[in-house]
Amino acid sequence: MSKVHAVITGIGGYVPQYVMTNEEISTLVDTSDEWITKRIGIKERRVLKPEEGIGITYLAGKAIENLRSRKNFDPLEIEAVIFATSTPDYILPNAASLIAYRTGMANAFGFDMGAACSGFVFALEVGQALITSGKYKKVMVFAGDTLSVLTDYQDRNTCPIFSDGCGVALLEATTDEEIGIIDAVLHSDGNSLAHLHMLGGGSVNPASHESVDKKMHFIWQDGKIVFKRAVTEMAKSCEELLKKNQLTKTDVQWIIPHQANMRIIEAVASRLDVPIEKVMVNIAKYGNSSAGTIPLCLWDLEPKLRKGDNVILTAFGAGFTWGALYLKWGYDY
Repeated sequence: MSKVHAVITGIGGYVPQYVMTNEEISTLVDTSDEWITKRIGIKERRVLKPEEGIGITYLAGKAIENLRSRKNFDPLEIEAVIFATSTPDYILPNAASLIAYRTGMANAFGFDMGAACSGFVFALEVGQALITSGKYKKVMVFAGDTLSVLTDYQDRNTCPIFSDGCGVALLEATTDEEIGIIDAVLHSDGNSLAHLHMLGGGSVNPASHESVDKKMHFIWQDGKIVFKRAVTEMAKSCEELLKKNQLTKTDVQWIIPHQANMRIIEAVASRLDVPIEKVMVNIAKYGNSSAGTIPLCLWDLEPKLRKGDNVILTAFGAGFTWGALYLKWGYDY
């Protein structure tokens, strides 16, 4: 009897309409289009304007509208909703419950997952586990962030990087061994607080006048340390995954990395000895939306994918969290 596992049967995405260019960033801090493009690889990013009074579940709702425009499914058949995000609308209730209610997935239970930029990869593995347990057949995975609300637009080291966006993937049970999620290698290291954090807003530093004055509600990172760890860990996890599954680089059609920095992406490809043409990249126009970058890459470049393609997803984020996931793409565009 064939083993039940999960396959992505549809992908959707949405980014805000407002485009923040490098030229606009250069009016806020001492930088330039040339510097940002050369050092980070971003030309523009999408930002949800705060005066709109909406958050990540608005983007998620638009993403599932996009999915439903191309994939016919009954919302009442969705049994679980996983939302990978670091920027839920509220601390409680969770974003998964809100989006399930707003989009008619009334029979699903939902929960949020906080794994920062690795969120989509982690959430796919959890969704896969729910399906392989035999109890669930359809799981909806959202992944995205509105990092603009955590960005200090007076910090030239971080404000050119971050953006807003959300992707969504429908996971369904299958026994077809030629498609679906095959394996994953996931890791975390909690000894990294000093290098990448947002210290305010949690139980240690709840919101106060002091926490706001000290800019504790913005993302801060040690760029050099994060860069080195990201390159090392993403490449190592991909190598481990390839070895576990007896794959060579020529067996893989696509590598889809977290879109954090073009130089990180190029360095990972170089360590894996994979031509950049086999790496999906859209960082130039969308920037770094944390958990949203990989599903938005799949959504944006979906026409390039073919049923049965060997695809490796890899990410690195705050925590530190990192890993790689191997799947065989489930359908033709």
